[in-house]
Amino acid sequence: MAVPSPTHAPVQDDDPEIAAERAYLATARAALRRMHRDVVTTETQLTAAAEDNDNFAERFYQRRARELRALALVDLPDVPLFFGRLDLDSGDGERLYIGRRHVHDGAGEPLVIDWRAPVSTAFYRATRDDRQGVALRRRYGFSGAAELTAYEDEPLTGTAAGDTAAAFLAAEIERPRSGPMRDIVATIQPEQDDLVRAPLDRTVCVQGAPGTGKTAVGLHRVAYLLYTERDRLGRTGVAVVGPNRSFLSYIRRVLPALGEVNVTQTTVEELIGRAGADRAADPAVARLKGDARMAAVLSRALWLHVTRPAEGVMYAKGASRYRVPDHEVREIVAGLRGTGRYGPGRDAAAKRIAHAVLVQMERRGESPDDRTHNTVARSQPVRRLLDQVWPRLTPEQVLFRLLSDADFLAKAARTDLTAGEQALLLWEKPARSWRSAKWTAADSALLDELGDLIERTPSIGHLVLDEAQDLSPMQCRAVGRRCATGSMTVLGDIAQGTAPAATGDWTELLAHLGKPDARLETLDRGYRVPAQIIDYAARLLPEIAPGLGAPTSARRSPGALRVTAVPDLAAALVPACAESLAGDGSVGVIAADAGIRAMREGLAAAGLEPALLGEDDGAMERARLVCVPATLAKGLEFDAVIVAEPARIVAAEPRGLHRLYVALTRAVSALHVLHTEPLPAALRAS
Repeated sequence: MAVPSPTHAPVQDDDPEIAAERAYLATARAALRRMHRDVVTTETQLTAAAEDNDNFAERFYQRRARELRALALVDLPDVPLFFGRLDLDSGDGERLYIGRRHVHDGAGEPLVIDWRAPVSTAFYRATRDDRQGVALRRRYGFSGAAELTAYEDEPLTGTAAGDTAAAFLAAEIERPRSGPMRDIVATIQPEQDDLVRAPLDRTVCVQGAPGTGKTAVGLHRVAYLLYTERDRLGRTGVAVVGPNRSFLSYIRRVLPALGEVNVTQTTVEELIGRAGADRAADPAVARLKGDARMAAVLSRALWLHVTRPAEGVMYAKGASRYRVPDHEVREIVAGLRGTGRYGPGRDAAAKRIAHAVLVQMERRGESPDDRTHNTVARSQPVRRLLDQVWPRLTPEQVLFRLLSDADFLAKAARTDLTAGEQALLLWEKPARSWRSAKWTAADSALLDELGDLIERTPSIGHLVLDEAQDLSPMQCRAVGRRCATGSMTVLGDIAQGTAPAATGDWTELLAHLGKPDARLETLDRGYRVPAQIIDYAARLLPEIAPGLGAPTSARRSPGALRVTAVPDLAAALVPACAESLAGDGSVGVIAADAGIRAMREGLAAAGLEPALLGEDDGAMERARLVCVPATLAKGLEFDAVIVAEPARIVAAEPRGLHRLYVALTRAVSALHVLHTEPLPAALRAS
């Protein structure tokens, strides 16, 4: 990419300024390699010295920390070390090179300043009206091999010579892409930077229209928080949660490029980890199981297993007998029932019964201690009683009974669920036991709710939740539990909600996540999707998200949108793909899931070598042409997109118009809509 300043002629390879900057880049790369070598050498020495340390855990964590440090210092050949420079107006010619990580020379002098450092903030926020001590801001252009090819200067003093920042942003966005998502650290805009640098103790929710960079904001916020709160988050952990594995594969290189390698990236299903999708879920059933009312139903279902004791406890010690009468046991159980979690409640009941026995021992002149108390609490008479009135349970046992026993479901549901809803929940052909039950994906959140009612779910320090609008209330509760004592970055777009139980209101969703006081921000100015495309897709908004304002785009791209009616879709698809492949960058063919495989086979037969997302794990990295099932398109970007037969995408699922909106907004440069069937009414308008 070459991005000359509007006040300069295009930069030549023999330009002395380019040569000087390339030399500086080479020096910085050499310094980074030395830093990596020093860490590896130190690790080897410390490992040898630690052999005498008997504390295995301490040795393990020290070694792991050094391994991660070394991994973070690996020089990625296709990632430029710096992307900008600040010339300060201090008068002594001081310059700061801004990059993805800190690099220093052998004497400790900084060669590259980490973009997250406070001094780097001026690179993103300095203006002519608020220069923040900056005289000139320089941005660099790089080739695909991270070779410095150009620079662009933006003086913040003197007479303005045009919007060089906008020119650089447009050129960077339009640079042909292939493979996984790139970071946007060189082009973060002020409104994005404000969200990226939000403090750790505040949950931030971003309603972002297509192309506004909300996913990039979330990932860069993780990198920023790990820089500013590394010790704290190193203890509590960080996770990025995406909608599916294809999406996670797409974003997997962003954080390592920023020097962060110790972040868990997972899906909602993997995060919850309770059950697979062994049974197909009816959308109506999935919607009901995702309803927030199920939380109260599940709580009652669990506590219905705690029954009224019919007898007391007799504990024998030698020739002595100690009896806790039935009325006292009933008071103990009643006092604990429903006041905390089920598992600790049972343990507490055993301890209180044991305490009643110890009181009797003391009255007889004995001196029982803690060991005696523990022995009584674990004794067979106490365990036998609790097994009857407070049985040990697994989430699967409770949910199996709830979904297979109509009378039990009615008791647990009370007035929260109608008779019709109860009938919808009940299995037509229950399994013989909970051990052989086949659970659906919708059951996963219910099992997790029960699991937390039995034992507390551990919490991490920070969690990024992308495409959050697709989560049901019960899934939100499951995710929120895993960050109950931490903060979150919640990302999504109400207009892109495609799941059966998708939530249509951020206030409601944040309440289900346990973060009702989150800072809610809207990004409605897109940078990545051309105006022609976003305006075309926005025609669907009055129907799919009537309360949402139409997004805008910061750029227009000539020929960005074409809509073509064709008599034969298969015949038209091959030349359309060939035409797109004649240009640079990636090409995505998005169609309804049921037809995408046949399209891939037709394109392969024509010699175009397409990959199929979801079937080929390296599809977006290996191939320029990728066939994308509509259900996997969310969050992805391609230079050119061909949306094949929109009507079939709409017809494939109840929220098909939402799915089509997603498909139409995946293009960074050009969108071509091919159809034989009539388009949805909103898209037929002139």
